[in-house]
Amino acid sequence: MGTHKEQDVARRRFDVADAVPLLLDAQGAVISWTRDAQRLLHYAASEVVGTRVTALLTDEDAARVPELAERCRRDGGWSGLLTVRRKGGGQVRVMARVTPAAEPGSSPRWLVLLSDMAGAPGWDMSREVLEQMVTGSPVGIAIVDTTLRCVWSNAALEQFGGGSAAERLGRRIGEIQPGLDPAGIETQMRHVLETGEPVFGYEQVGHVRSAPHRETAHMLSFTRLEDEQGRPMGVYYTVVDITERHRARQRLALLDRAGERIGRSLDIVQTAQELAEVAVPDCADFVSVDLLESVLRGAELPPGPLSSTELVPLRRAGQQSVNPGVPEAVVQVGGVARYLAGSPPIRCLTTGTSWREERLDPLATTWATDMTDDRAATFLELGLHSVMIVPIRARGVTLGVTTFFRRRRQEPFDEDDLSLAEDLVSRAAVCVDNARRYTRERDAALVLQRSLLPRKLPEQNAVDVAACYRPADELTGLGGDWYDLIPLSGARVALVVGEVPGHGIDAAAAMGRLRTAVRTLAALDLPPEEVLAHLDDLAARTSLEEGATEDDDVQVSGSACVYVVYDPVDGQCTMAAAGHPAPAVVLPDGSVSFVDLPQGTPLGTGGPPFEAVELALAEGSTLALHTDGLLAREARDWAVDADRERLRRALERVEPSLDLRCRAVVDALVPARPHDDVALLMARTRLLGEGQVADWDLPADPAVVADARKEAARQLAAWDLDELAFTTELVVSELVTNAIRYASGPIRLRLIKERALICEVSDGGATAPHLRHPRTTDEGGRGLLLVSQFSRRWGTRFVPEGKVIWAEQSLEESPT
Repeated sequence: MGTHKEQDVARRRFDVADAVPLLLDAQGAVISWTRDAQRLLHYAASEVVGTRVTALLTDEDAARVPELAERCRRDGGWSGLLTVRRKGGGQVRVMARVTPAAEPGSSPRWLVLLSDMAGAPGWDMSREVLEQMVTGSPVGIAIVDTTLRCVWSNAALEQFGGGSAAERLGRRIGEIQPGLDPAGIETQMRHVLETGEPVFGYEQVGHVRSAPHRETAHMLSFTRLEDEQGRPMGVYYTVVDITERHRARQRLALLDRAGERIGRSLDIVQTAQELAEVAVPDCADFVSVDLLESVLRGAELPPGPLSSTELVPLRRAGQQSVNPGVPEAVVQVGGVARYLAGSPPIRCLTTGTSWREERLDPLATTWATDMTDDRAATFLELGLHSVMIVPIRARGVTLGVTTFFRRRRQEPFDEDDLSLAEDLVSRAAVCVDNARRYTRERDAALVLQRSLLPRKLPEQNAVDVAACYRPADELTGLGGDWYDLIPLSGARVALVVGEVPGHGIDAAAAMGRLRTAVRTLAALDLPPEEVLAHLDDLAARTSLEEGATEDDDVQVSGSACVYVVYDPVDGQCTMAAAGHPAPAVVLPDGSVSFVDLPQGTPLGTGGPPFEAVELALAEGSTLALHTDGLLAREARDWAVDADRERLRRALERVEPSLDLRCRAVVDALVPARPHDDVALLMARTRLLGEGQVADWDLPADPAVVADARKEAARQLAAWDLDELAFTTELVVSELVTNAIRYASGPIRLRLIKERALICEVSDGGATAPHLRHPRTTDEGGRGLLLVSQFSRRWGTRFVPEGKVIWAEQSLEESPT
């Protein structure tokens, strides 16, 4: 590098007019050798050209070449003292200055100026060489004095506009090129004048006079000129056009931003809007994204471009402008964009190729017709002057079109702009198609989920009910947790909450099988513990038949369930659980407690019989049945006391409605993206009024049948149900007669007026009656057949004291 003393000497002695030029390629090989170089070092051109410059240096300086090359690449040049070899063995101490000499787009080259330190500097000796170098250089060169006014410039500088060399004399940069940043450039010049430190690689972006409507970029380098006493005389600077390099960097930066910002979600409309936002303002002033309506629905599309049609409806999925409010848009996001037949957007859809128009006809109307106006707006009215249209295509499928407009910037779109737009749309198209495919798959999964979970809980008078479900699988919305409300005979209801291990569509399918089984068992009017026992057998058989193992992601075995039966006649509640959290009870005064319910083993795992618990609930009490995901904040995070306390506080909060209360509990305890599926079923109990239930104890005497009919008729009259008297007397007569004839123990008749008229006859028998279809010659066997024909439904349920035979008649329609 040379010592400070050497650099000071070099600064005083070096003069470009007295220097010998060499030209090196990027590898340091000599590619140009002049007569002055031959005169200095005595080598002919044939002996030097093509050899490495290190062969001309002493061993000590040759070893420094890698370090000097690195400094040249880093700082844009180097100057200092070297010792070179003369032909024949002599050595010459020279001052060397290395500067880049490559033109934009060509391979790197380096200009080396050697000045013999033993020689006498002088302008007269090298004037011709100096003029050849600076005047004929393809790089723009100029010199300004200490007042920053131009005193000389070469012909190459005229390519940027600003006048000839004579017209530039005496003018400052702001007068020559006002479209650049004169203040910034002159700040660099003053710094060089004051410090003597050269500035290399200063980049400036703006508009030069030769291209006033096109943004250009330039790289400037500044060097101070000094007189023989080292006093500053001015600044020597060079200008190189690096617009192509600058635009390439801009394109890469824009594509990088597109990769980061487009496709951050699987929402089609949001992805389209992200495409529009990324493209403005770096690519265009106004961008609209129009997608086929079938794409927004997630439908499967045929490959290739669209078939030709007179009018293709699309929907505006996204748009962005440099102007607030997007005044250029004639269609709003979500609206239908109707393009006329033969218009450029339609041609792009049908051909699958892009289209560019540098200058739009300002009086032409836009292609998208706004159906609310008498006529479409013209491009002049919207201020749009240049356009590109790129079809959105991914995986061989056409999804829509993206339109790019210029408004504020005057330069039209060129081929490079179209190439950039195609790259941008191509990247976004994959994200749009991914969102479309996700929409299709998610919609299919949600159809499955809706078919497995109750869309609407059935209406009944036993409880007010609300439910909330939040899956852990946020992409599909599927999980293994479930809930149900099943109307039972005698105005009772069954409340069920359960869960299948795992998440996703497999867990949802397994849940659907269990829910179907529960509803089937509930139709048999079995007690809760027996329902769970049958489910346990079913889960064990299913796992065995399907060959499930512990490594499977989803198994029916290991599922959990709680089954509750509530009777609104007497407020009795019976429940049993299989590996499931016990329900919480909110009493009418707002206090919260938890049922002391034996957990039982999970379904299909074997274990002792399930145990049921019976309790009486006051009217207005609320049962809260939930899966363990409501309490466990992390996977397998169970702290029963702490979690129950959290649930207690959430249930104690008062909300205007049961639905709001149910959602508020889930929101308070469960994050938006839970680690486990969550289901919560809340039921506020009701009691049937005394005027809705009538019952009679009957002796086992055939003569009592007539009295039973009369009592039933009187009760129907009190209820204003005289139109049902005939059928009800028939049902009562047949059921009481069967109880007296075939059963034993006390007989009881009960009528319940709810949503239906329910007739129940209980006895101490343990055998269930069955429907017969008697022959014409049979004298009996028609009782239950008549009951089934005059009732909406009928059945038998077993109780600890015997059985109950019941029949329902609709109160919505009169019997025929």
